Amino acid sequence: MKTYKGVTPRGDSIQVSFSWNGNRYRETLNRKPTPQNMREANRVRESVLLDIDRGVFDHKLYLNRFPNSAKARALSSSKADFLSIDKALWGWLRSKREYIEKSTQRDYTSAIDHHLSPRFGSLVVNELKARDVKAWLTELNISNKRKNNILTPLRQCFKELFLDEVIDVNPLERVPNLSISTREPNPFTEEEINLILGQFKAPAEIPHRNLIQFAFASGLRTSELIALRWSDVDFNNMRIQVKHARVRNHDKGTKTSSGKRFVDLQPSALEAINRQLQYRSETILEVFYDFFRMKPFKDDQFIRKSIWKPALRRADIQYRSPYQTRHTYASHLLSRGKNPLYVANQMGHADWGMIRKVYGKWIKQDK
Repeated sequence: MKTYKGVTPRGDSIQVSFSWNGNRYRETLNRKPTPQNMREANRVRESVLLDIDRGVFDHKLYLNRFPNSAKARALSSSKADFLSIDKALWGWLRSKREYIEKSTQRDYTSAIDHHLSPRFGSLVVNELKARDVKAWLTELNISNKRKNNILTPLRQCFKELFLDEVIDVNPLERVPNLSISTREPNPFTEEEINLILGQFKAPAEIPHRNLIQFAFASGLRTSELIALRWSDVDFNNMRIQVKHARVRNHDKGTKTSSGKRFVDLQPSALEAINRQLQYRSETILEVFYDFFRMKPFKDDQFIRKSIWKPALRRADIQYRSPYQTRHTYASHLLSRGKNPLYVANQMGHADWGMIRKVYGKWIKQDK
């Protein structure tokens, strides 16, 4: 009977030996040492040696070649060799549901369901490579900001796997966030503001005029604006308290802890909110609401599509995002000489670094 190097008959079985990572391994195949079985055992050994030479042999392949091997099971005892990325992602999300907002849960669920699991879900967590993630990102035909958002659940999941010592290396640490273009301030002039407000002439449009005027004069994000309640308005001290934001018909806390703030009512904001008093509803808690349908705004879509866009079109003003009302508020205060730290506090920034970075050219310089 033909003999093969590293393949030895042992009674009613066959022993296969090989070296890997400087160690000698001997595995027993429960097959009678017939000429055919010896040839098959040699093919198994040669495939192992080929994988070792190629640098792809690992604990998982070891267990695949020798499923009854105690040594292979011991080497592959790490959870990372068996835990699929799909299972890891959904398990991570379940563990976070008590701590994250519902709107964030929906975003993470969408990212996992439509992007991460279809692409990486079948891999075990030890198989994910930074180069694979980078290559996948180049294939996605979406904005860099969206790509970064989609990666967030994967980043957080692998960060916890690393901290819990499930994996020894976190490949996502080698995948930097993609650069995104910032939304440059393009504030409206006083003339443009008056032109826009002048488009709301019909009596039924006055509540919507009040909303837009208040947006220009308060610097609130649209999500904060539509969640503002009459109980948040302090007429005695001429200020409002910003405590909530509404996203996808769900109220949550402000974007950051510093976002929870008091905002002084500038004269134009006070004028708008005083005029809005006559439209105060006994059944609607919010200051501003959809007056046509007599119900609160669930998000910014109706404002943007049915109030903001038509007003700019009628005023013959090039379209700019409603977020530019916030930029307008900041730039106008700074141009009037308001302290940048005061403006930062009013807008809900933790410090005035963002004000200096974004609105520097509107800050008045002392001689």
